[in-house]
Amino acid sequence: MFLGTHAPRLDEKGRLFLPAKYRDELSGGVVITKGQERCLYVFPNDEFARITEALRAAPVGRITVPPALRTYAGLQRDCVVIGANTRLEIWDAQAWETYLAAQEDSFSEAAEEVLPGIL
Repeated sequence: MFLGTHAPRLDEKGRLFLPAKYRDELSGGVVITKGQERCLYVFPNDEFARITEALRAAPVGRITVPPALRTYAGLQRDCVVIGANTRLEIWDAQAWETYLAAQEDSFSEAAEEVLPGIL
């Protein structure tokens, strides 16, 4: 359990010393994500894996996209959800069409094999 307030400083390279009393719990590595109210969340790898598994097991149909992420992605109303191997991508429909058109043009002009040795 993490308790207390501490005031470390970032160094010139963006590194931050976490309090020594937390280091054992964080020794397996950490995952840093965007948190609410413009803070960053730091999860021990094991806790992040637990949360991820709980989300994976939960029946999910509709999700809420937070305002900051909607703004970042330019989401208005019409969206496109793309399966991209190990993740999903959510695009504004018009942005997706623009991106897709540009990619299709460059793909059709490509002279090299897409998957060397396979295609």
